[in-house]
Amino acid sequence: MTLQWTAVASFLYLEIGVLVIFCLPFISPQRWQSIFKWSIWNRLSQFWNKGFLTMIIILIVLFLDALREVRKYSNADQDKDAKLQPHMFDHMHMKLFRAQRNLYISGFSLFLWLVMRRVITLINQLAVAIGTSVALQTQAESANKAAKKYMEDNEMLKQALTDPKGEGGKKQDTEENKLLKKEVQRLTEELKSSTDALKKSKSDLDAMKKQTEGLTKEYDRLLQEHQEIQNQLDSGDKKDD
Repeated sequence: MTLQWTAVASFLYLEIGVLVIFCLPFISPQRWQSIFKWSIWNRLSQFWNKGFLTMIIILIVLFLDALREVRKYSNADQDKDAKLQPHMFDHMHMKLFRAQRNLYISGFSLFLWLVMRRVITLINQLAVAIGTSVALQTQAESANKAAKKYMEDNEMLKQALTDPKGEGGKKQDTEENKLLKKEVQRLTEELKSSTDALKKSKSDLDAMKKQTEGLTKEYDRLLQEHQEIQNQLDSGDKKDD
């Protein structure tokens, strides 16, 4: 095996080993994603696309070369000529075997190279999907707890509003009802103060708007007077001439 095909075979074994490691079930996609975010990969990311395409081109060239060798040594006419010389038939079959071996090595290397890139992409997408589902599940649980709490508070308010007064001569407000009443009163006062502030701001805005309109009219009047004075001066200069 020549040096180039030894390198391609080593690359094929390396691809198989990496894919086997990617398929290990006890390594989660989140762990792979954290590994892919290492600083060394960030530095190499700018060369990743160029290296990927370069490797594809090299493997395609080697695949076509091996295919050419297979077609060359599988020619029937050459087999007939090889029988005329001793040991030529075995030599031609050895060449054909090597060409077929190189064809399989380059073809599987090219295929696994594409598969490995796709596996890395799917691992990243799976890690993102798992993280999103966990976040959505946590958000749904918190929303469910908040909804239950609001429903309980609503039921307590309904009970406090529908509780009959004066019947039996014994009515006691719980501490929670008192706190709720204080909270409602506080919110009412804040709403009232906010409404007053809004009205005041609106009135100030109207006053500023009227003042702006007055200043605009005054400016227009002064501009008109200035134009009239300028016209009079121009007419006086013409008379002097």
